[in-house]
Amino acid sequence: MEPQFVTCLNCIDGRAQLPVIQWIAKNYPVDFVDMITEPGMDGILADEDSNLDEILRKLDLSRDAHNTDELFIVGHYDCAVNPVDTQTHHEQIKQAVMRVKMLRPHFEVYGLWLANQHSVELVF
Repeated sequence: MEPQFVTCLNCIDGRAQLPVIQWIAKNYPVDFVDMITEPGMDGILADEDSNLDEILRKLDLSRDAHNTDELFIVGHYDCAVNPVDTQTHHEQIKQAVMRVKMLRPHFEVYGLWLANQHSVELVF
């Protein structure tokens, strides 16, 4: 049986990596998480003026190499590059999910929030 992969668009902040991977592995039948990172990822994806070409190229690479069809977009507390309040992060995550679904409709896209105590919640 081939290993199961998903893809995650996350911030580069190291605090946001392991808790998210562990949460995904606990809640979804996957073996590996392809992690694509940018500083303030949720804000970038939500901003209609952001050029997503490089992120989408990496997303397509993950899909082609590992047959991924599920995608997680993450926002997190205390983001140095996207220092907005929790409500704004949640709104950005929802906007990011909708934008990526429009650009890559073959993915099932989920939005995650990483809170202060490293707890992860599904927000969209």
